[in-house]
Amino acid sequence: MIRARAETFGAWVRVDDRTLLAVDRTLARRFGVDGGARWSEPSRGLVDQTERPLEVHVAVTSRCPAGCDGCYLDARADGQHRPFEAIAATLDEVAAGGAFTVAFGGGEPMLHPELPRIARQARALGLTPVVTTSGIGLNAERARALSDFAQVNVSHDGIDAYAEVRGFDGAGVAERAIALLVAEGVGVGVNVVLTRQLLGDDGRGLLELAARVRALGAREIQLLRYKPAGRAASLEYLMRRLTPAQIALLPSLLEQLVPGVRIDCALVPLLSFARVDELLALGVMGCEAGRGLSAVDVEGQSKPCSFMAGDTRPPVAEPCASCPVRAVCRGGCRVVSEHVAGDRFAPDPECPRVRAS
Repeated sequence: MIRARAETFGAWVRVDDRTLLAVDRTLARRFGVDGGARWSEPSRGLVDQTERPLEVHVAVTSRCPAGCDGCYLDARADGQHRPFEAIAATLDEVAAGGAFTVAFGGGEPMLHPELPRIARQARALGLTPVVTTSGIGLNAERARALSDFAQVNVSHDGIDAYAEVRGFDGAGVAERAIALLVAEGVGVGVNVVLTRQLLGDDGRGLLELAARVRALGAREIQLLRYKPAGRAASLEYLMRRLTPAQIALLPSLLEQLVPGVRIDCALVPLLSFARVDELLALGVMGCEAGRGLSAVDVEGQSKPCSFMAGDTRPPVAEPCASCPVRAVCRGGCRVVSEHVAGDRFAPDPECPRVRAS
């Protein structure tokens, strides 16, 4: 079933679970969209004018026994599951707000006893549900019950680097989860947090990991920036974030991973010396917090993103003010700016252009 939402430029149209299109007003009308007051003024054709979240991240639990050193939520083995009724109420609000995708996380969502029911509830509201897991708590029966999810994203932070990065060796757990899900016909993506331990001197660790999970049947790899939130907001962050030399490797590594690779919005400033038209062709945009993205934490509180509450407006200072990549980058990650520079509205201090200024 096609689902659409009018915007000033035209409309967002969800064709299926994996296809969300931005269309102009002419094509939007062919899909039966009426823009009403949003189309009263001439369109400037800017998708960047999106007014409401396209995707909402919803935490369903703060429980997880892994104790990962870099957990942004500070999840614990005695953490609490959010009740189904409270999650269902949140989903009602998400659907009413016009979002298309709801991404469930934690903690470890597989430990929530109502997870399959939560996915069914999202489907009933016209939302596309996805979920992220480390693989802990997943068995064949549980995998079979996840058929309502459009995709299950398994976190995997390196064949050899996993234990060093996370504090426990969960690589085998992640790979077993991928194999179980693929065997049950569930779409699988893999989330990879980029750290200096994973990339090493030449990036080979990332390429080897990508080859491994694709061989297991993963259809997509998403690269994520390591962010200083939760337990990662410590000196450990400085020891695990990418070095300038590793950041310089990223454009080449991305070329070797295409197709079937995505990057999170926080990585965009690290690609600031890439060509803007190439970034746009890949559908890459910078910080979406409070724009195309929002989050609801395990207490039911709304936030611009899973990592930060409060104002996330982009910086206006140089070198961002006159940067040719600003329209794509949007000034970088506010979480990193606040932690490293002490000012969330400062230019991203790890951006190569900021470093060079």
